[in-house]
Amino acid sequence: MLHTNVNDIFTSEVLKELLPPQLSDEFFQALYGDADEGAYDISLSYKNYDPVKKKLSFALELHERPGKCLACNLTYGLPQVFARHPLINIQGMVEKIVTLLGAGGSFGWELGHTQTPAAKMHSIPLSIWLG
Repeated sequence: MLHTNVNDIFTSEVLKELLPPQLSDEFFQALYGDADEGAYDISLSYKNYDPVKKKLSFALELHERPGKCLACNLTYGLPQVFARHPLINIQGMVEKIVTLLGAGGSFGWELGHTQTPAAKMHSIPLSIWLG
């Protein structure tokens, strides 16, 4: 059974547990061999739940690091990279979200295209559908 107060579940603490802040450094260490080469920090934000569509909306937010250039990085190809990168582990994150909700049954997920809501922040939508 789905948790009745879906919007109350995803506090900032829970979001940090799902996508820990140190994961950004680990990702850049694996990608470049040096965490200091990373131009952004990755965080997870909760947007909303549509009970009619049984759809949860989140976003992977890329926040520019001081002295770095987010716009200079190839963030538009990141949905494909994040979707299959073992450190980011979107599948595992989604499984934890479904468990937190108490939702049984099938589910699916998709990363959308990179968006630019602010000059120093890009966003990648994460949609989760509950069966």
